[in-house]
Amino acid sequence: MSRIRLSYVVVTVIAAGLVATIVWLVRRPSAAAESEEGKAQPTEVAVKVGKVSRATLHAYVTGFGAVEPEPATAGLPAASAKIGSPVAGLLAESHAIEGQRVEKGTVLFQLDSRVADVQVEKARQAADFADRAFDRQKRLLSVDATSQKLYQEAEAQARAAHDEFANAQAQSALLTIHAPITGTITRVLAKPGDAIDVTTVLAEMVDLERLVVSAKIRSADIGVVRRGQRVELSPGRPDAPEQVAAPTGTVTATVSYISPAVDPATDTVMVRAALPRQSTLRPGQFVTARILYDEHRDRLAVPIDSVVTDADGKGAFVAIVNNNTATKKPVRVGIKENGLAEVESPDLHDGTAIVASGAYGLPDTTRIKPIAQ
Repeated sequence: MSRIRLSYVVVTVIAAGLVATIVWLVRRPSAAAESEEGKAQPTEVAVKVGKVSRATLHAYVTGFGAVEPEPATAGLPAASAKIGSPVAGLLAESHAIEGQRVEKGTVLFQLDSRVADVQVEKARQAADFADRAFDRQKRLLSVDATSQKLYQEAEAQARAAHDEFANAQAQSALLTIHAPITGTITRVLAKPGDAIDVTTVLAEMVDLERLVVSAKIRSADIGVVRRGQRVELSPGRPDAPEQVAAPTGTVTATVSYISPAVDPATDTVMVRAALPRQSTLRPGQFVTARILYDEHRDRLAVPIDSVVTDADGKGAFVAIVNNNTATKKPVRVGIKENGLAEVESPDLHDGTAIVASGAYGLPDTTRIKPIAQ
């Protein structure tokens, strides 16, 4: 009887397990049902949302160059000068002071003139003696007391003596060195007591009211540059000049000259801009030059990060947001400036909600979850 009861218990347990397994299989959802359930709850992508706005955008050509004195132009000398001496000698006096602004013709240096002074005095006395001799011959000739030959010889001697006197004065004048232009003395390189010759540079000066920037522009961009265009000049070199506002210290100038030649070493063209008077820029300073060649007023604009290009880089898109769904729409991109990009599309209007950041990699249509800017 014990074996019969044990067999009965085992059979009962096995039967209960089979029944439980069948019930679980019947109630378990199928793989297809699970897939449908997953599709019914799509994933939301977190993105930053913004709006289309209107703005005035500017197109620039950017180059880099340095501040320098204006070169010689029609009717004006160069705005810089290296001051030397036309003769060799000993520097006796220096009136040049660094940082001093002087007018053209101001005496800056004086060479030792003792020998020259003796020569001038000797020539003056010889000229006076020759004049007296000539005057005597004139009086004698008036009463027929001398010959025409002696009169002409006295006249020639007086003329030669005056020429020698003028030459001695001219040689003495070369020992006084004047400012060749109006400007500011930037360097004084000689001091009294120095022995100098015609190759010695005594000082340098610059007219700080006549400065220019000579910038190098890529030859591919030079076609849009014209004389008279506005140039924004700022110290240094910004990392992304097309996306940032003009830095502090920007000076506005105008294009005054465009070189007709391309530098084959750099494939650039030299463009010169004349600085306004009292500019804060200084000679030798490195600057960024942004030449304004176009302006688009009251155009639709979006953040640059909201514009996404396709894989081959030929098309651009902006994701429009409607009821927490982002839909990519093709756009035509124009000028980029200050973090904004000009766009054209029949699907965009002032105030249209768009994906401002995070649109890259989104499918054509997807659910989104807006996050704070």
